[in-house]
Amino acid sequence: MQGVINGKKRIAIPIMTHPGIELIGKTVLEAVSNGKVQFEAIKALDQKYSSAACTSVMDLTVEAEAFGAKINFSKDEVPTVIGRLVSDKKSVENLQVPDLSAGRIPQYLWANKLTAEYAEDKPVFGGTIGPFSLAGRLYDISELMVACYCEPDVVETLLYKCTEFLKRYCLELKRQGADGVLIAEPAAGLLSGEDCSAFSSQYVKTIVEAVQDDRFMVVLHNCGNTGQCTAAMLESGAWGYHFGNKIDMAEALKDCPSDVLVMGNLDPVSFSSATPDVIRLNTRELLNATSGFPNYVLSSGCDVPPHTPHVNIEAFYGALVEYNIRSSLT
Repeated sequence: MQGVINGKKRIAIPIMTHPGIELIGKTVLEAVSNGKVQFEAIKALDQKYSSAACTSVMDLTVEAEAFGAKINFSKDEVPTVIGRLVSDKKSVENLQVPDLSAGRIPQYLWANKLTAEYAEDKPVFGGTIGPFSLAGRLYDISELMVACYCEPDVVETLLYKCTEFLKRYCLELKRQGADGVLIAEPAAGLLSGEDCSAFSSQYVKTIVEAVQDDRFMVVLHNCGNTGQCTAAMLESGAWGYHFGNKIDMAEALKDCPSDVLVMGNLDPVSFSSATPDVIRLNTRELLNATSGFPNYVLSSGCDVPPHTPHVNIEAFYGALVEYNIRSSLT
């Protein structure tokens, strides 16, 4: 981490796996069902582009499935959770914390292990959903938001169980050789700062305290945060923070300590819909806006979607190369 902050060049770590899936001629369904396919997609991207780290696919259904939630799978789209698994105090109390053999968890651990064995020259970041976002997929996010005020004890019980499972999952990712984990907590962006502290950050902090050390870093992602949750996110104690395109990146950097990494936040949708010239311009403008912050890491605001043209990814990296060349000359 300190090497990044002290480095003379800006680096990029986009959250991006889907273009790699297409590079190897596989479908999203194959990648989210088979750890070897997912690894091959990560490897293909690593060999084609100069990301400063390898990241796993952002699939926010795999942990809910492990608890027993029903999942809708599509050949070329990311999976989605169907319905509610728990709906009241009794069902939450009866909910069992699964072990790491449940659902597709073993496939994701396999992908992590293969990537850690492959990537000897750069960090590997596993990925998992955050406690509040997982609870929202099990309870239904709209119902969960109401329950935070009407039945906070039920929400706390559910969050405790989610956190316990996620802690075990992150510890296993670490044991298998990952250098860090990106915890995706987008649903927490729906909360106020105070509620984000109460229903998200204190639980994320439990995970951070269990896994983060000199060789393993936690990056907390909240793409729903527009600024109201930034202070609460920092309460987690993570060494990295990843922001979505709803926030002003320069303002987020001002709100964060200079000794943590701050990442984001190009619109991920624009990667698939904009022209290469627009991508290049947006990347250049973001780099210029954040030039005064050595702890900034260029990234997408969230997972780059399927069917993203590779000319757009090349424009993103090209703008980074141009920026670093210009910076070295000044």
